[in-house]
Amino acid sequence: MVTGVMNIEEGASLPAKNTFQVFMCSIIAAVGGLMFGYDIGISGGVTSMDTFLIKFFHHVYEKKHRVHENNYCKFDDQLLQLFTSSLYLAGIFASLAASYLSRRFGRKPIIMSASAFFLCGAILNFFAQELGMLIGGRILLGCGIGFGNQTVPLFISEIAPARIRGGLNLMFQFLITIGILAASYVNFLTSTVKDGWRFSLGGAAVPALILLIGSFFIHETPASLIERGKDEEGKRVLRKIRGLEDIELEFNEIKRATEISNKVKSPFKELFTKSENRPPLVCGTLLQFFQQFTGINVVMFYAPVLFQTMGSGNNASLISTVVTNGVNAVATIIAVVMVDRLGRKFFLVEGATQMTATQISIGALLLKHLHLIGPITSRSVPLIVLILICIYVSGFAWSWGPLGWLVPSEIYPLEVRNAGYFCAVAMNMVCTFVIGQFFLSALCRFRSALFFFFAVMNVIMGLFVIFFLPETKGVPIEDMAEQRWKKHWHWRKYFKQN
Repeated sequence: MVTGVMNIEEGASLPAKNTFQVFMCSIIAAVGGLMFGYDIGISGGVTSMDTFLIKFFHHVYEKKHRVHENNYCKFDDQLLQLFTSSLYLAGIFASLAASYLSRRFGRKPIIMSASAFFLCGAILNFFAQELGMLIGGRILLGCGIGFGNQTVPLFISEIAPARIRGGLNLMFQFLITIGILAASYVNFLTSTVKDGWRFSLGGAAVPALILLIGSFFIHETPASLIERGKDEEGKRVLRKIRGLEDIELEFNEIKRATEISNKVKSPFKELFTKSENRPPLVCGTLLQFFQQFTGINVVMFYAPVLFQTMGSGNNASLISTVVTNGVNAVATIIAVVMVDRLGRKFFLVEGATQMTATQISIGALLLKHLHLIGPITSRSVPLIVLILICIYVSGFAWSWGPLGWLVPSEIYPLEVRNAGYFCAVAMNMVCTFVIGQFFLSALCRFRSALFFFFAVMNVIMGLFVIFFLPETKGVPIEDMAEQRWKKHWHWRKYFKQN
């Protein structure tokens, strides 16, 4: 360790101004979230369109319109679910590649590559003539998602001052919600257009182009530059994004961390064998696991399908989805504004509580009113379910949605940051793949009990946060171990006592 370098005292913050450069770079990078959100929102609406089903899944179209078909099983088809989930399977491998490439070449070129992959996937989907082309486009989109989700939150965490790091990083999640909202609106507009699904899927090219063009104007992060031996360029960028000439204190903190980092030849081996890395590894991966098992992707992927299952027409189901996604976007603003004031744990616990209550309520309504065959007889039930889903989505949008990405991006030491964050992203992709591939089949077999399962998961994850997750608000990411992990009642035992 370099001598003469002081760690930042508890509660102290490194000197920095809120500069235009930081906001510009953070917002441009966060457009990666717009890509991700658009794809999440577009797939559920497209799979409910008759023209799309007729071309690629004609047997599902026939089953959907059978009067006596089991309400819970109308969309149960593995290939249809593969259309949604294949993206996330590709994303697992792409995020692994991105974790290595971003350490070697920097964050900026990986963000540019993410937009290029996504653009190619959107074009291929637009021109798809058979299922192979459709799935091929989804795989390219998955590569873009894997590169973007692996790199963008790390980029923002490394470039942002500690006191506003949370709010800036949540721009990624906010743009995810904007992407979801835009996708649901596009689906509504194209649902009555001949081959409208092509315009829905091809629309993914728009956020990809925005990110591709914008990525030429962002700075590489000082941590990445210094880690790759470009100290002078790192200082120059640090002065520009902090708005100060005297950046020696922060530079020395980064330099200290990079000297430790550069001694590590195998970050993954270091991550899994060194006991000090176990606390962030466990917390980072479990947060992403829990985020997916809140049940949110049930709503985001299959909301139109769910509303049609309850007897709503195609247009009514798409309108309901637009309303739900509008609530999602608005509620995320609350997290952006308040997360650096109230802290991460407050929102995570409150969100888990809110989602538990609404999942139980939705499950109870479906259990009572949605029978195996025939529509719901009560006209008020779909409206009540829509209101409950909006309450549920708002709870997710200001808690586990944004913070599931934020917290893992700020808890790992630099020497294993890419490897550790890959584990978090990979967990997200694996769980999203599982949900996307098997939810409709699980809905067919377990029916309303599925919502009670998600309610139990929300209780478990709320308790995990209360007892095992330290508060990370306002702590410089290079000093997280000293200020948080070593002082935690459980995790401190993994650190050598001096």
